[in-house]
Amino acid sequence: MSGGVLYVVATPIGNLEDVTLRALRVLGEVDLIAAEDTRRTRILLQHHGIERPLTSYHDAVERERAPALIAKLREGASVALVSDAGTPGIADPGYHLVRGAVAAGIRIVPIPGPSSVAAIVSVAGLAAERFAFEGFLPARSAPRRERIRALASEPRAIVFLEAPTRLAACLTDLEAVLGDREAVVGRELTKLHEECVRGTLAIVRERVEAMERVRGECVVLVAGAGETRARPAVGPEDLDGRIRLLLADGLGTREIAARLAHETGRTRREVYQRVLALAGPGG
Repeated sequence: MSGGVLYVVATPIGNLEDVTLRALRVLGEVDLIAAEDTRRTRILLQHHGIERPLTSYHDAVERERAPALIAKLREGASVALVSDAGTPGIADPGYHLVRGAVAAGIRIVPIPGPSSVAAIVSVAGLAAERFAFEGFLPARSAPRRERIRALASEPRAIVFLEAPTRLAACLTDLEAVLGDREAVVGRELTKLHEECVRGTLAIVRERVEAMERVRGECVVLVAGAGETRARPAVGPEDLDGRIRLLLADGLGTREIAARLAHETGRTRREVYQRVLALAGPGG
């Protein structure tokens, strides 16, 4: 090993308090901070009273800027690599700099911390002891569906990242290719308006489509192909009781039909007709 040290530092995915004491110490001591977005990183530094030199290091300039940073490290400088949010290198810039540092014999130190992937897995309530992380799917529907088809037999839960403007379309394609599996969408995680939307892909998609506007980067966890569970037989009286409970909770007819069809194995049309009968006069 020679030269300086490259620190790969995880930063908050939303809440500025979600940063480790070690990360704050390192950020306050390094000679230079290479940031995906210097404006975002400056907000974090100012919040914690840290003043250090910043340089831009995002996707468009990653290959171009890595050699100059490696040269600084060779000269003995200490550099902290940070992304907009979460852990660098996980669907964020970092690969080229880290690989260059490895080749140059530079010491590389991980400063672990927040990750939207770990956050959604921890609160999903789905079997995800083993999961596959796919990052962002293609932006256009045709290549997106092709990629999803390649994952259709994956037995592990699958985690995706998605932009808010493409979330509804992404969920539509996931449902079309994978079927109506269980899923969770996390949005604005750790922020004031944090929300996790749970249900089958159809239910989650309908709720997202009903939102006036989806804000913030979203994380999607979908149950693996091996998570199909046997559904219990449900008699007419039990079905009616469940429908009445869901109607009392304020759920809509289509949402109840989708949920109970998934839970009971009955067709969505059959449940839908029964919901209409119970929701009408004298139901």
